[in-house]
Amino acid sequence: QVQLVESGGGLVQAGGSLRLSCAASGPFSSYNMGWFRQAPGKEREFVAAIRRTDDSTYYKDSVKGRFTISRDNAKNTVYLQMINLKPEDTAVYYCAADRWLVTGMKYDYWGQGTQVTVSS
Repeated sequence: QVQLVESGGGLVQAGGSLRLSCAASGPFSSYNMGWFRQAPGKEREFVAAIRRTDDSTYYKDSVKGRFTISRDNAKNTVYLQMINLKPEDTAVYYCAADRWLVTGMKYDYWGQGTQVTVSS
């Protein structure tokens, strides 16, 4: 079992940057890790993921070139570096872990979320 705690959210102006962190307990290196987000009135959506076996990364089209997912197995932490943020990136961002899924939505374990607000 894995417990996940996100941090690093906040308020930033358009064009700014943030780095989200997700600290995990449990066998972190055994899990694929994903970032998802949910904006007000919208369904939760996939943002990025990193595969446990080879660190392959996957991104939602609208964040490619702006967001970077990475993981540090020694620190049991996954990161989401976000640059050139846009108001449409405003959402609650969730970290998730799953042994098998990479880009699917039904990850087994979820954090509590961290708010990212981008002002125009």
